[in-house]
Amino acid sequence: MTRRIATFGTRKEIVYNEEHWKNLREKRERAKKVMGSLKSFDLASIVYGSVARGDVSKNSDVDIFVPYKIPSYRIELALDGFQIIEKRIVQATPNYAIKGEFLLEDNTTVSFPLVKMKERELDFYKFGGALDYDSLIKDERVAGVDKRLILIIPTENGHREIPINEIQPNAVAKILNVGIEIVNERMRVLLRRREIGRTGIFLCETIPFDESFESALNCIAAKNPAVRRMIKNGRSV
Repeated sequence: MTRRIATFGTRKEIVYNEEHWKNLREKRERAKKVMGSLKSFDLASIVYGSVARGDVSKNSDVDIFVPYKIPSYRIELALDGFQIIEKRIVQATPNYAIKGEFLLEDNTTVSFPLVKMKERELDFYKFGGALDYDSLIKDERVAGVDKRLILIIPTENGHREIPINEIQPNAVAKILNVGIEIVNERMRVLLRRREIGRTGIFLCETIPFDESFESALNCIAAKNPAVRRMIKNGRSV
């Protein structure tokens, strides 16, 4: 049975117990190590999702994103001290930016754009909650919307949950400091997932460890007209 993930709930005040704080500290320490290594190679990054918001579980992923297009070898050099489990190229839909991903041990993923990103696509990360390295070091937490379409607002003892169907989209956009377009789009996408279940992604290809992301993307473009069009339309490799 397909798991349905976008479900509205009720307003709640969540108080974290010691186990929750411990899980959050461990996830954030992991993020600090990876992001610190990227920073030592002059690569800025963000951590996004539950690790940035604070509403983690023991199985939460540590999702890190380098928010600008650079040669992939620079990221690979920065991750030399970590165990890379898989390299893959992903694209959510034919209209979204193509990204490279390094899957590391400890449920950690480092992703980066292989093509030029639109501002709206960068807002996606802020919509879910995102922190840069300096903010993470300061132990800040940030508001963001989870996959249930619940706005998570950090509090001193945990967080507050507000279903975003109870808030005007422009108010959500203001809280998250994003354009209203991304709020409407994410609501539309996640509501559709609630209706029909989780949908797949347009492109997800594992590439050999000894091949560069750029070379692999050129090979994909040679066979995939949609990818080829994206590159032709100014989102060049």
